Amino acid sequence: MKELVELLIKKKKTIATMESCTGGGVSNAITNIEGASEILKFSAVTYSNEYKMKMGVASEIIDKYSVYSKECSDEMSKNISLFAGSDFGVGITGKLNRVDINNPYGEDNVVFISIYDKENDKFYNEKVEATLGSRLENKELVIEKIILMLKDILK
Repeated sequence: MKELVELLIKKKKTIATMESCTGGGVSNAITNIEGASEILKFSAVTYSNEYKMKMGVASEIIDKYSVYSKECSDEMSKNISLFAGSDFGVGITGKLNRVDINNPYGEDNVVFISIYDKENDKFYNEKVEATLGSRLENKELVIEKIILMLKDILK
């Protein structure tokens, strides 16, 4: 994460996150690095459908594709970028080691990552199989994937 934060600072780029299953893990990892205040504009943990929608995710997207989908993560990444005025938005949604009785649809143990690049109006997506032992290990797996994705985008 240190290398990523330094790269964002060097390129004068900012980031915002809307996280669900990672529970703020990405923004926490960013803020553990000196200089994070130069690049992190805003972070939201939207664990419920209600707050995803309050942050701009269309209910029609959730109804049609489920909250656990690429389409939902795209809405999350774009809306958080626009809300915060950041260069990049990161949207993360998925299921980690549990069934969600409020959202019975969507694949189990799969996380959808979307990174929105505002300058180019472009989405970068990954689907991560979250099949490691613990929730913590799976969160770390997702965070590592996001770091790699952003480093590739910025190079």
